[in-house]
Amino acid sequence: MKKLLSCFTGLVAAGTLAASPAWADDIDTKVESLLQQMTLEEKVGQLNQFTDFWDVTGPAPTGEEQEVKYELIKKGLIGSMLNAVGTEDVKTLQTFAVENSRLGIPMIFGYDVIHGHKTIFPLPLAETASWDLDMMEQTARVAAVEASAQGLNWTFAPMIDVGRDPRWGRVMEGSGEDPYLGGKVAIARVNGLQGDDLGAADTIAATLKHFAGYGFGEAGKDYNRADVGTVTLFNTILPPFKAAIDEANPRTVMNAFNTVNGIPATGDEYLQRDILKGEWGFDGFVISDWGSIEEMVDHGFAEDEREAARLAIKAGSDMDMESYAYLENLESLVESGEVDVALIDDAVRRILRVKHELGLFEDPYRYIDPEREETLLMSDQHLDVALKMAERSVVLLKNDGALLPLQAGERVALIGALAADKDSPLGNWRAQGEESSAVSLVEGFAAAGLNFSFSNGVDVEVGDANFASEVVVNTDDRTGMDQAIETARSADKVVLVLGEDALQSGEGRSRADIGFPGLQQELLEKIVAVNPNVVLVVMSGRPLVLTWADENVPTIVQAWHLGHQSGHALTNVLTGAYNPSGKLPMTFPRSVGQLPIYYDYLNTGRPGPRKEVFWQHYIDEDNAPLYPFGHGLSYTDFKYDRLRVRQADEGFEVSVRVRNTGKAAGEEVVQLYIRDHVASVSRPVRQLKGFEKVSLDPRQAQRVTFQLTSEELGFYNGRGEFVVEPGDFDVFVGGSSAATLSDTFTLKR
Repeated sequence: MKKLLSCFTGLVAAGTLAASPAWADDIDTKVESLLQQMTLEEKVGQLNQFTDFWDVTGPAPTGEEQEVKYELIKKGLIGSMLNAVGTEDVKTLQTFAVENSRLGIPMIFGYDVIHGHKTIFPLPLAETASWDLDMMEQTARVAAVEASAQGLNWTFAPMIDVGRDPRWGRVMEGSGEDPYLGGKVAIARVNGLQGDDLGAADTIAATLKHFAGYGFGEAGKDYNRADVGTVTLFNTILPPFKAAIDEANPRTVMNAFNTVNGIPATGDEYLQRDILKGEWGFDGFVISDWGSIEEMVDHGFAEDEREAARLAIKAGSDMDMESYAYLENLESLVESGEVDVALIDDAVRRILRVKHELGLFEDPYRYIDPEREETLLMSDQHLDVALKMAERSVVLLKNDGALLPLQAGERVALIGALAADKDSPLGNWRAQGEESSAVSLVEGFAAAGLNFSFSNGVDVEVGDANFASEVVVNTDDRTGMDQAIETARSADKVVLVLGEDALQSGEGRSRADIGFPGLQQELLEKIVAVNPNVVLVVMSGRPLVLTWADENVPTIVQAWHLGHQSGHALTNVLTGAYNPSGKLPMTFPRSVGQLPIYYDYLNTGRPGPRKEVFWQHYIDEDNAPLYPFGHGLSYTDFKYDRLRVRQADEGFEVSVRVRNTGKAAGEEVVQLYIRDHVASVSRPVRQLKGFEKVSLDPRQAQRVTFQLTSEELGFYNGRGEFVVEPGDFDVFVGGSSAATLSDTFTLKR
């Protein structure tokens, strides 16, 4: 720090900022002062993010690429690093930037902290199944505490792409198919990550991603084009982003790989400048996804990397992640007059502002505390949060004959390779979660003292699929199948664990067939043949097609990938120590041919059903899903009645009585849906507009009240204008999107 403190260049150390008369107290003034001192080259430098490139605790790099990056840091030409984790590594890199560059501008360090950092929580889709916003904020808070303890101050989360096609592997990373629920989840997660004070050493900047339309890739294929109309764009894709920006102030937004109506999102000026930064007033910065700027050449939107850089900066992409397009082209583009320097200045201002908000100018080493790194990672308190979140994420899809909860003394056959798997429960995108460190269901059963016998059945995957172009599933090795059948034959009940391993969903893991991979369906059918008392536990990162199971298996549990405490959480649910309360955040299809499928579809001119063939339907499949959005059972029963709708000061008040009519205490997610009968734009048959999770003892009742204001009753037309139109509305309240308790009200002019 001697060089930094001995000259008026760094403007980084706390003493320098306080003593300098050129600096006012507000951040914008500080940013402008620094901006005036920067050369064009240094400005462009702030717009580059590169991945960590060597073991910085070891010898200096010798490879040409490493040496180039090392020099770039020293010159202040890298504004951010990603994938540098740990206080020692981060401190070394930050020191290079602060003590060797002319202005000593600190770097910001980012990482994919998706569902936990060291302590791994359920997948984001699984957490959303809890419908518990407080818990989701709490898990994000823990993730921020742990990530910041390893020197990080920025995460590329939450992903809030609305996803309606489970063939897309990244549905595991989002919050499902509904924009209203997605917006509420986004707010909770951003609040958890950023806390009350972004400058505190235990908070990190959040990133909303991917802006926009990434979840609408055709055929469920990753990186594919999204061809959507403006009504879908404004009413389905954009609302979660706007809700989070309005209510939680996320400091960064990541654009998307895909095209939207033929324009790569990275180069879409309308999305980024007109809507995000213009109409919405977003004052953070936009970062590209990995290499997405140079990928505009492959899209056929830019002739070469130079043109891609010009298009991206013009569109509003402030920071280039790992494509070198800005580093190698922006300076000359400005000098040639092809890019206005004002665009560069705007991007730099945004980035410097966030660095100030994070406290990096006050103390570049604010997030570097080896003691916190030593004591906070995977603490008992954090693991307790992981257990609670995992329990709440489980969805009981079916429980005919009340096979669950398991009863004391029953002989249970626990079958399936995933039941003993300690790695798959961590899911994809597990940050710093250590391989095979989760509690398996076998371990959970053993810890609970259950009377069980375990059999592996059949393996799910063959080989290491971490970065393989194809995941190789087991299609011919039936070793262990006969033993599993015999184990099932002699048991009172069978708990059969099937599904996907951790790397069969996630980025780049789109699947055309979303049944059970490999030999698992064969195993299921053979087990059911010898013992019908089967509890099917489904581990997956997406909805699977479970139609055969629904027709032949009495009890089905959707367990997702639940993180570190998976085995204990599942055991608690299966034994009734925790009464399941999860609800589906995505519709489950009957067959792949129904995809994409979602509950808030538009009616057609021939909705049916009709006696003749000419109406909207399949001739070989039911229109209805296997399990609807919002569905989820409990070990008790809830009854809804006394629905009331009355005029209120700012709209309408809807209330309903919910009673626990069963014998066990339980939690219920009370859901409110509306339908606008007639509008200037065709409206969905139902739309979620409110929910509340309540806890009720046996025979206890509670009145739940919702408010419907213009925000809930209005919609966007095709020009992006929000309108509220008078007319008749239906309101539905219940435990899923298939709720039948309803009433009608009229919104007058």
